[in-house]
Parts: sequence; C-alpha cells; structure tokens
Amino acid sequence: QTIMEKKDPASAEVALANIWWAYAFHRVTDYWGPIPYFGIGQGGFSGPYDPQDKIYDDFFKRLTAAVATLESKRTETPFGNYDLLFNGNVNQWIKFANTLRLRLAIRISNVDPARAKTEGEAAVAGGVFMSSPEDDVYAPKNSNEPNRLSQMSDWNEFRMSAAMESVLKGYDDPRASAYFIPAKTTGEFEGLRNGLTPEQVALPANSPDANSHVGPRWTSIPLGGIPNHLVTPQNVMAAAEAYFLRAEGALLNWNMGGTAKEMYEAGITNSMKQWGITDNAAIQAYINSNAKPVAPNDYMNSPALSDIPVAFSNNIDEQREQIATQKWLALFPDGVEAWADYRRGHYNKLYPVVNSDNPDITDPSTQYIRRIPFLLSEKQANGPEVEKAVGLLGGDDKITTPLWWDTH
Repeated sequence: QTIMEKKDPASAEVALANIWWAYAFHRVTDYWGPIPYFGIGQGGFSGPYDPQDKIYDDFFKRLTAAVATLESKRTETPFGNYDLLFNGNVNQWIKFANTLRLRLAIRISNVDPARAKTEGEAAVAGGVFMSSPEDDVYAPKNSNEPNRLSQMSDWNEFRMSAAMESVLKGYDDPRASAYFIPAKTTGEFEGLRNGLTPEQVALPANSPDANSHVGPRWTSIPLGGIPNHLVTPQNVMAAAEAYFLRAEGALLNWNMGGTAKEMYEAGITNSMKQWGITDNAAIQAYINSNAKPVAPNDYMNSPALSDIPVAFSNNIDEQREQIATQKWLALFPDGVEAWADYRRGHYNKLYPVVNSDNPDITDPSTQYIRRIPFLLSEKQANGPEVEKAVGLLGGDDKITTPLWWDTH
C-alpha cells in the first residue's frame, strides 16, 4: 500500500507490489470468500466486504497491468537485493505474474469458463514458469522469521496422511523420502487417517513413532532431520504447478502450447527435479508406470485411495484425476493451495475425515471444510458489514458453504 501511494504508478516497483498484492489477497479471499478489499487502507476498524468475483476481476486487472509495465523495464532491478524472491529480476517477476494469472484462471474455470480461457491463454502467451529448479520460487527464512512448517514439526504432532501413504507407496514415488521420514517402529512410510478421536490417537498403531514425520528439511536432528531446519526456505510457487495448470487448460481446449499429456508429463518431470531427483531414466520409468495406489497400513484398514496409474490415460475423466493427483503431490507442502485446488475441482480423491467435532459437519463421509467462518472479532467490531457479507456468500456462515468458484 505504501509503495503504491508513494511511487510512480508506472514504475516497476508498483508493478511488483501489485503482483504480490494479488498473490497475498488471493490466499485471503480463498479462505473466507467475501472480504474487505476495495476499501482497505482507509483507516478505521469497520468497512464493507466485497464479493469474490469482483475481487478476482481486480486480481486479473492488476496482474495484466503489472506485466504490461514490466515488459518495458526488463533491464531494471526494482528493489535490488531487498527483493527477497528474485533480487530485482524483472523477467522472473513477469513469469511469476503470468503463472499466478494462470492459477487464478483455472480457479474460476468452472464458474466463468469464458473469462478463464481468456486469462489462461493470455498468461501462457506472456510466459510462465518453465524449468525446475531455475523457476522454483522460495521465500528465504531466518531465526527471526522461521519456516512455519519446520517450527510446527518440532511439536512432533504432525504425520503423513493415509492418502499420501496410499499414493506414494503405490506409485513407489521417489519424492516420498523428501516429503516424509519413515516411521521409527517399522522403517516404512506410514500414514494416519484425518479426524481420529483422542482415544484412537492414543492407540499404539497411531502413536508418533508408528507413523511418518514430515521430511528431513523441515525436521530437527532429534526427530531425524537437519541442524538448520528452521531456516528452510518457504515454498511459494514451482514450475511443476505451471505445467499441471497447462495440462488442465489443454483438457478444456485452451491454447496451452502443447497437449494435456505433454504438460502432465512435464509437470511430473519438473516436480521430480525440484526435489533433487535428476535421473531421467528413473523419471521416465515413473511416468510410464502402470502402478496404482495401494491400501495404506493404517488403523482404519482403509482401501486404496484410487485405482488410477501414473501413465496418462485415454479417458478424459481419468486424465483429470491424474492431473489433479500429480498436482496435489507436486504442491507439497503447500496445503493452502492444495486445499483450494481440491475444493475447486474435486478431481483427485481424498479419504473423508473419520470423525468431526464441528457442528457444521453432519456427515463426515461426504462433507469437508470449504471455507473458514468469519472471525468473531470481526462480527463484534464490524457486525452489520459481516451480516451483509454472509448474504454475498449465498449460504450460511459455515465451513460447508462453498465459495463463488467452488461449484462442485
């Protein structure tokens, strides 16, 4: 906000601020739906909420204008070393903006397909992330601002999900050892179903030692990790995601610069390289594999999560599930984006929660969290506007109410 107020609107600095604005606020609106947006920064503790479709429209306008500005400023280095993502590299900011624009286009593809196609094709034409690790984006961390996943992993309370176990084991996925640490009691990758009761969690089969901790880069030495896990860079966006977005766009008959199969396989390849797997023969063997997810070795005796192989199918419904499944794997550990993508498409499979104490969930086998309710502090300080915001939702202020782009 300060940059936008004090810098020349046509400057590269304002363009970067607008790109980061869209990145930050798409996370916020995808949590709640309607949010105070167009009137923020004007002071006070109350203000109107804006509908999500109007907010997304502003994202697209900001990203389009930002790229147009930066195209003529490729030799500049805005913010220099103070730019923690790209050190003032305008070319990378252009790719970042276009890849974010493509993400948002896919996000609205079910609710506004015409606008989505226009935005998605323009994003790809303008240049998106193409190569890992060169185009993978991370935010640096330090002792004053540590990696939050690393910080939470020290609590020793987080484990691999049964869904991850089913897919990673079934596919014999080489990323498993980057994402998780084998369970102490078995030496194998072991996962838990989400939503176990306290009594179920207390059973030996569900103990921390019997299940897989998050991977070494986010874990301290006593738990099997590394000495500097707290300063592991934070994942922001990767080249692999751009390819999976393009793969889905190709299925929608958008011009993505290649076929869905080509984009899908490039997405897998770049995800592997992001996590240090560079053996091209091994990557190709994985891409061609007909292996399928397996039943996890979990307390609930869960069945296999799905029956789709890695090798790209000829069936379009299976293709959608394959793209979504590999994108879900590639996004790890970005749970926020994986959650948004699941809500939007519901193409990949996940196990339902076993139990839920949330009163909004009346049937855990079919219901899941689709948004976050408005904050109590907001209802107290900005009550009348929050009531109007509920009207913009098109449903009750519950976790089960879908957002504007969630048409599933």
